[in-house]
Amino acid sequence: MANSNTQIDPMHAEEIGHGNSIAAWTLVGVSMIGVIIGGIAFAAHNPTMVYAGLGVVVVGLIAGWVMKKAGFGVGGARSGSSH
Repeated sequence: MANSNTQIDPMHAEEIGHGNSIAAWTLVGVSMIGVIIGGIAFAAHNPTMVYAGLGVVVVGLIAGWVMKKAGFGVGGARSGSSH
C-alpha cells in the first residue's frame, strides 16, 4: 500500500515541456528530411547526396536555434499561450 505522506521532489514539480514548440518541431522535421535523404543516398552508394542530407540536418539545427531565439521555443514570446 502506498504511503499517503509521499512528498514530491521540488526538482520534479515543474512541468517539463518536452520541447513541444514550433522551433522544436521545425528542427525535427527538417532534420528528419535530411536523415531520410542521407539514408536513401547511403543505400544507393551516392556520397554526394549523403553529404547533402547531412547539410540539410545542419540547416535544421540552425533553423531551430534561430526560431528559438526569435521567440518560438518553449516559453518564448511567440510560442503560444499553452507553453
